[in-house]
Amino acid sequence: MEHSFSWVQIIPGFNLLPEHTATATLVMLALVAWALVALRQLRAAKDPVVPDDTLSARNLMEMFVDVFNANIVAPLMGHRGQKYVPLYGTFFLFILASNFCGLLPGFVPPTSNFNITFALGVTSLVAYTYYGFAARGVGYLKHFVGPIWWLAFLMIPLEIIDNLVRPVSLALRLFGNMTGDHVVLEIFTDLTKVVIPVAFYLLGTMVSVIQAFVFTLLSVIYLSLATAHHDAHEEPHHAH
Repeated sequence: MEHSFSWVQIIPGFNLLPEHTATATLVMLALVAWALVALRQLRAAKDPVVPDDTLSARNLMEMFVDVFNANIVAPLMGHRGQKYVPLYGTFFLFILASNFCGLLPGFVPPTSNFNITFALGVTSLVAYTYYGFAARGVGYLKHFVGPIWWLAFLMIPLEIIDNLVRPVSLALRLFGNMTGDHVVLEIFTDLTKVVIPVAFYLLGTMVSVIQAFVFTLLSVIYLSLATAHHDAHEEPHHAH
């Protein structure tokens, strides 16, 4: 979709990039800046265990990490999932911030471009495959064979197809929902200007959060499946 005005068009250097790439870069730079400020505040604290007494970049980051781990990673993977929080938390923050760009005049959400969402999907595939091998070694390949070895000639192609379809499925779901949401928001804003668009902004906010949550949740589920049975003895009580 063509837009009459975009903020990235007036930023030197960024105006040479495709709009979705430029906006994604701005989102990335903003998140990196937040992380660096939070890290500096954490290192400057007298006691890192004690939270700041004011709202700060560090407090916001710590609250996000706690909520993300407690509501997405821990229910699926328990304590062993904590080491994966940095990567998958970054997934969530980048997608959420990119989605929110669609609610700002003069910006197009990077996630409404299939190139961006497919790259995220492929990154998810590479990540859980890497962690699967790191956790289980060659044993990671056993799940491609299936529970009955003599059906391996059927299971292996099916498992390979299943894994290759996952990034496409993740990409299409995120791309389709964010493109549709952005188009609807633009149409009603152009038609009515005030009052009615407020409802669609609220709806857009909800869609942005849900889509970031769904993409990240599915990615963590794939990770959990890839690393399953590894260190299971550490948390025999987790199912309870």
